[in-house]
Amino acid sequence: MSDQSTRIHPAVWRAQEMLAEGRMSRREFLRTATLLGVSASAAYVLAACGGATPTAAPVATTAPAAAVKRGGKIRVGIRVPADVNHPARFSWVFDSNEFRQVFEYLAETGSDGITRPLMLEKWEASDDLTEWTLSLHKDIKWSNGDPFVANDVVYNFKEWLNVDTKSSILGLWEGFLTIDNVQVVDDNTVKLMLDGPKLDVPENLFHYPALIMHPSFDGDITTGKNPGTGPYTLKEYKGGERAIVERRDGYWQNGVDDQPLPYLDSIEFLDLGEDQNAYVAALQAGQIDTMFDLRVDSFLALRDDKRFQIQPAKTAQVRVLRFRVDQEPWTDNKVRTAFKKVQNRQKILDQAYFGQGDLGADAHVAPVHPEYAPMEIPAYDPEGAKKLLEEAGVATPLEVRVAVSTSWPDVVAYMETMKEDATAGGFNLILDTMPESSYWGLWTEATVGVTPWTHRPLGVMVLPLAYIADKDGNPVPWNESRWVDKEFTDLLQKAQGTLDVEARRAIMKDIQRIQSERGSIGIAWWQNIWRVSNPAFQNIGSHPTDYFLWRELWYDPDKDSLK
Repeated sequence: MSDQSTRIHPAVWRAQEMLAEGRMSRREFLRTATLLGVSASAAYVLAACGGATPTAAPVATTAPAAAVKRGGKIRVGIRVPADVNHPARFSWVFDSNEFRQVFEYLAETGSDGITRPLMLEKWEASDDLTEWTLSLHKDIKWSNGDPFVANDVVYNFKEWLNVDTKSSILGLWEGFLTIDNVQVVDDNTVKLMLDGPKLDVPENLFHYPALIMHPSFDGDITTGKNPGTGPYTLKEYKGGERAIVERRDGYWQNGVDDQPLPYLDSIEFLDLGEDQNAYVAALQAGQIDTMFDLRVDSFLALRDDKRFQIQPAKTAQVRVLRFRVDQEPWTDNKVRTAFKKVQNRQKILDQAYFGQGDLGADAHVAPVHPEYAPMEIPAYDPEGAKKLLEEAGVATPLEVRVAVSTSWPDVVAYMETMKEDATAGGFNLILDTMPESSYWGLWTEATVGVTPWTHRPLGVMVLPLAYIADKDGNPVPWNESRWVDKEFTDLLQKAQGTLDVEARRAIMKDIQRIQSERGSIGIAWWQNIWRVSNPAFQNIGSHPTDYFLWRELWYDPDKDSLK
């Protein structure tokens, strides 16, 4: 039934039964079926057959070929970092947005949360989820004319799994995959032989630092000399100023009616600094057509301006308050718990994010994640906090310096609100403010800080990035708090191999409880996000991770509201 594979994984049929019985949502069925190698179109048919109410696949938003106009340029307000080199070490989304137009991923998770093959033609998983066969598209060529082959994939896995690369990707595969078990079957096939069952392999292939590079990669992605497979080539890159990508002739994918992609001539990324007000002003003045990371105060300023289209998304984006558990007094869980208790969560959400989100409970799994187990939201409890500090033998008030970036007004408001309410609980908060660039220079080193974390489609995908250790017992690269808990890790590995979402949710209930009760983070709220743009740009889309998936973006001058 699948147009990707002649074999349908047996778990797909079990999931279809659960869908019919009302034990699995349609969205989770589609996610599960496509994850296991069923094409998106076939998954929609299976959902219609298994669901109580058949539903057709969504209608494509791409305009008919006759309506698509070629040419034009989009101008994007976004940071253009000066200190990037190896994509596997990307630590934020904005640089990947610039380079994902030039280089591509093996898979791609759309705005609907469904992961589809991109540079892969298909994938197949063994019944026990320990062997994954990746089949490459045979018609992809690098921009230098070389064919895309299996050895190219192995080269990238070697980079990702090399501890010396210091890539966050390592955390996604820790305990499951070593480079010796990435095997070339033939020029168009790679097999991953895992040490245990793992359900999120396709989604891990779209972790934003996992751009596929040519084996001749010179170590610096900004040079413009590295071959790519994407629809654009890098024309210019000036850190702190701008990046320009231009249409590539001979791109391997076509659009509607086999029209060559991409449709635009170029994309220009403009760095206007760390103050988001500059981006809003440039948008209103018609100097840019869209911007990255529209924050809540900017959304409120623009939402009634009829010149723009604004598309919302519910997400797992979050501001994580974290404490380094290898430094005093945060080695003591009583102190960590006391600090969490002085979060007045509804007040924080209202003052920091104008109520535009959902309350959190100090576990890094969000209500939008399919395996999320509903949690009771902890109450503001200053008396309980003081009692715990007394039990820990801590003299009050306990002075806490918190690293925060003034580039994120919601983070500042979060800490200012908490500073006010923490006094009654025995804490004296001092905000160590700095620009965004300075924060990213020390985000893994500060004793206490508030770090923005972006959306990921699964809870079992985000947790290994920040809350486990590598095979030698060292915290993985993005474990900024250094917190490692054996019970938590064992349960997480079990959840990573549990396909049944109900069973995974049951495991996640304990994972979330452990992290909430003895973990290293505070999460007061989960964020809604928005994409704002000039309505002349068709197929601009929105994405919960604010990714720019723009192969089919095109410009309609008749709808340009910013001329």
